[in-house]
Amino acid sequence: MSSELSSHMPPHAPMIELPEGLTLQRENGVATVTLARENPRNPLSHAIMSGLRDVARWLKTDIETHAVIVTGDPVFSAGADLKDPDMRTDHMPRLQQRQALLLGPDMCAAWEALEQVTICAIEGYCLGGGMALAVACDWRVCAEDAQLRLPEIPLGINMSWQANPRITALIGPSRAKQVIILGENIAATQAEQWGLVDFVTAKGQSLAKAQELAAKVVALPPLPVRMSKQAVNAHAYALNYASSFMDREQYALLTGSDENKDAIKAFINKSKSSDN
Repeated sequence: MSSELSSHMPPHAPMIELPEGLTLQRENGVATVTLARENPRNPLSHAIMSGLRDVARWLKTDIETHAVIVTGDPVFSAGADLKDPDMRTDHMPRLQQRQALLLGPDMCAAWEALEQVTICAIEGYCLGGGMALAVACDWRVCAEDAQLRLPEIPLGINMSWQANPRITALIGPSRAKQVIILGENIAATQAEQWGLVDFVTAKGQSLAKAQELAAKVVALPPLPVRMSKQAVNAHAYALNYASSFMDREQYALLTGSDENKDAIKAFINKSKSSDN
């Protein structure tokens, strides 16, 4: 368990174990969750995703925290860790695979369900599953050189984790189709104009802006803040589950297909070349 977590936990709080590469700090009503893996791209491994899900569920019970920031060091996240063997599900029996595929949507749902205001501070990569996590938060702050992209369809799979309706709610159906289907990089300024992100900062300043926003939230009466967030979400996301409950089955259908295998192989080979 990280020293950052233990040093800011109240005496009555139950302990929570976080995986290597994920830390939690709590101070002055603000919790900051940081992805900091040895891999500088901060890919979302099975362990990291489990930790992100669990820390959100833990924070939901914390009435002393009024704003939650999630960020990454040195970048936010390049998405799902395709090299993590624990992320593979195509070899599993169908029922086991369906259960295993709950992790991504459960992680994002846990962040969306937080009653505190959530802010995602994005530096560098915000790809695939990283963007799915970002759009599950209330506000997104990104550096001007951030790379926002959904590479799933070019990789031969659908965008899942129930992210599609969240993206559509933010930017509308036409632009959502561009983001989801084309899989092209979205410049920070364009993302701000479309409403995919809320604020753009200079490189290295996204966390400072997120902290500024969090301080404003903490200065407000917490009860009406929580009630107002719940009311807005209830209206904006009322049909989210109805329009995305099958995305696990769609993913299971597509993962392991010939197109998916070829695309993943090419992606990994390209990653190895760039690392050398």
